[in-house]
Formats: sequence, C-alpha cells, structure tokens
Amino acid sequence: MSDKKDIEKRKLQTTGGSTYIVSLPKKWVEEIKLESGDNVGIEKRGSFLMLYPAKLEEEADYKVKMEIEPDESPSAIKRKILSFYLGGLKTIKIEATDRLRPNHRKTIKDLARDKLVGTEIISETIEEITLQTLLSYSELSVEDALKRMYRVTSSMQENAMKALKGNDKEIAKDVIELDDEVDRFQFYLTRAVKASIENPSLLKKVGFNNKKEGLSYRLASKDVERAADHATHIAEGVLDTKGPIEKEILVHYTDMNSLSGSIFKKALDSLFEEDYVKAEEAIRERKNLYALEGELNNSLIDTKVSEPMSKRLIAESIRRIAEHGFNVAEISLNMSVLSENYISDSFSSELQI
Repeated sequence: MSDKKDIEKRKLQTTGGSTYIVSLPKKWVEEIKLESGDNVGIEKRGSFLMLYPAKLEEEADYKVKMEIEPDESPSAIKRKILSFYLGGLKTIKIEATDRLRPNHRKTIKDLARDKLVGTEIISETIEEITLQTLLSYSELSVEDALKRMYRVTSSMQENAMKALKGNDKEIAKDVIELDDEVDRFQFYLTRAVKASIENPSLLKKVGFNNKKEGLSYRLASKDVERAADHATHIAEGVLDTKGPIEKEILVHYTDMNSLSGSIFKKALDSLFEEDYVKAEEAIRERKNLYALEGELNNSLIDTKVSEPMSKRLIAESIRRIAEHGFNVAEISLNMSVLSENYISDSFSSELQI
C-alpha cells in the first residue's frame, strides 16, 4: 500500500467536449526525469488508472560489470551471474582482475548454455566475457515458459517409470539430465515475473492482466520445478537399486504413478484453461492417492522385498509429484474465484496487488 505522503490529489478538468486533463506534481516529474513533451502511458486496471513514462514500455538494456578474483570458486561465480540474470540485467560483462582462468571460463559458458534462456556470449577475450540476454519477454510469455516446464516434467515422470519397469539405467540417466531444462525455464519465468512487478508496463508483454496473475504463475512454477526434482529422485532410485523391481511392487508403482500423473496433468490444465472444475477434480483424488501408497507400503512389508527403504522413497517421490499438483490446483482455484463474475469491479480492484 502506498504511503500517504506519496498520494497527491488533483482535480480533473475538461478541455473540449470529450477530454479530461489532470496536472502532475512537478517534484515527481523531475524525479522520474520527464520533460515537457514526453509521452506517458495510461492504463485502466479495474477501477484504477495507472500512469507511467512511455519509455518504460520498452525493455531497458540494463548493464552490469562484474569482477572475479583468480581464486574465486565456480559456485560463487554462478551465484553472482544468476542473481544478475534474475534481477533483469540484460548485459553482464564479466572481467577477471588479470585473466580468466580456464575453469572460470568453462563455468560461465556452461551456465549460459544450461541455465540462462535466451542468453548468448556476444564478446570474449583473454580477460573478459560478455553475456547478453537476446530473448525479449514478448517472444516467450510466462505461460509458454510454464507449459514447457510442465511438458518436460511430465516426460521425466513417464520415462522415470519406464526406467523403473525395465531396470533401464540409461533411460534413468536421460531423465536426470532433463532436470536442467526445467531449471532453465524456471529461472526465465522468475526473471520475467520480477520484471513485470517492478515495471507494470511489461505485464501485457509477459502475458498477464495484473500482478496477482504473475505471482500465481511464479508459485505454480516452483511446484512444477519441485515435481521435476522428484521425477529425478525416481530415476536416481533406479540407478541405486541392485536388480529388477519385484513384479508385485511394479504393479503398485504403475497404479500409483498413473494416478499421480493424471492429477498433475489435470492441475496444470486447470491453470492454463482457467477451469475451476478440473482443479476440484484433481484435489478430490487425494484420498485415492494416499490409499494406493498405503497398499504399496503394505506390500513392501508383506512380500519382504530387497532394499525396502529405497523402494519406499520411490513411492514417496511419486506421491510428492501429485502433491505438487494439488498445490497448483489450489492456485488455480484461487485465480478462478477472483475472476468470477460475482466479484464486483470495485472489490476486484482492491484485491489486486
């Protein structure tokens, strides 16, 4: 909520037959570095009007220079670059105090390739590397980024189960490698949502009507990313087991995973389609999921299988994927309720962040 000292009251005046004008405080104009003749944008948001400098409609080319020391660890370099990327910096110039060490150069290149969507090396010398994010928010909306995260995560879950059934270590390794792809779009989505909150003129570019939608998608993306982590845990379980899974246990895994995948899909569909009914259907499967997990755990005890703890952890990861689906379904329900017709425009505007 704005502080009272940041609120100015101005009277509307008419000019001509159909136009209203309002004056702006001189101090504000000077602070924002506007001049007479500059354009400003005006948008209607519920029962509010938002005014901003028209230059904010474009994505600013924010730049930063980052120095690294010869003994700086690769993990520290990654954290610095990632924080600048998530903060919306478009150009990151990385300079060494003397020259870039081979391990530092490799760290920077691997990070740009594996984790930073739309980011390329535009300049490279012995002493420095410059990264630039060339992809604009209008080219990849937040919804499209989340859809890609979901598709990869769903594929990871499906193939982790395939690896489990066939005791296929190679498929399991492929699943683990795909986790980086989910992280890439998670970082991009976080960057885009943060930018749209700091600069509301970007909301339409990233695909939102208001900040609340952006925050909801950000929360949903965290659940999708964590679901991908659990698909990775299933694949790691395949690598850790010493032999094929017992047939009776595989039947339980298959039933539980089928329901888990269905819940996850229905939850994400409810978000993308703004479907209240699908969200409710996903949440109603909670008891069925826990019942299947109970049957599996009982079977692990009754049949005296080998490595019961490892196999129980696999079941837990299958359940956790569904639970992250429940979280997404609840986010979808919250968004659906706030968009229903029975909420008045005035009340809806009060709910906007």
